[in-house]
Amino acid sequence: MEDLEMTLLEAEEKMDKTIQNYQNELNTVRTGRANASLLDSINIDYYGVPTPIKQISSISVPEASQLYIKPYDKSSIKPIEKAILSSPLGLTPQCDSTGIRLILPKMTEDRRKELVKIVAKMEEQAKVAIRNIRRDLNEDIKKLSLPEDQEKESLEDAQKLTDKKIVELQKLTEIKNKDLMSI
Repeated sequence: MEDLEMTLLEAEEKMDKTIQNYQNELNTVRTGRANASLLDSINIDYYGVPTPIKQISSISVPEASQLYIKPYDKSSIKPIEKAILSSPLGLTPQCDSTGIRLILPKMTEDRRKELVKIVAKMEEQAKVAIRNIRRDLNEDIKKLSLPEDQEKESLEDAQKLTDKKIVELQKLTEIKNKDLMSI
């Protein structure tokens, strides 16, 4: 019985991690407002080590459509600028002597719809990951050699857990889409 509980708990932990990863991915999708998490996926070569921008600089939001990156080490301004230019964000950094300003352009209706489609793909990938965890969980439950009725009940519990986690994903997607489509 303990094995069964541990198996279910481990699966739930994996599903929670999948949801957390999905949440982090959603943070990198740009809405109309500036958000420091836009830069989370961008790393620079800092003394030979790929380093996230947020670890080597302070990032502030001086206005709703601007980000200001102030590196702790001024010599890293150029590498940060290069990393932003080569990123998929499509932003042009404006450098001064102390930092980098990013001005986010107004988003068009077409771009918003495109981003909603991207979010839908990301959601589908997260759902597939959760379903794969469920499949593994079902296999683990069957390996436990439980009595038939207890096995059936455990498989139903696995499905209920999966359904609950997929609803959580859908709620996150709804919130993001609402945010994307609001002007």
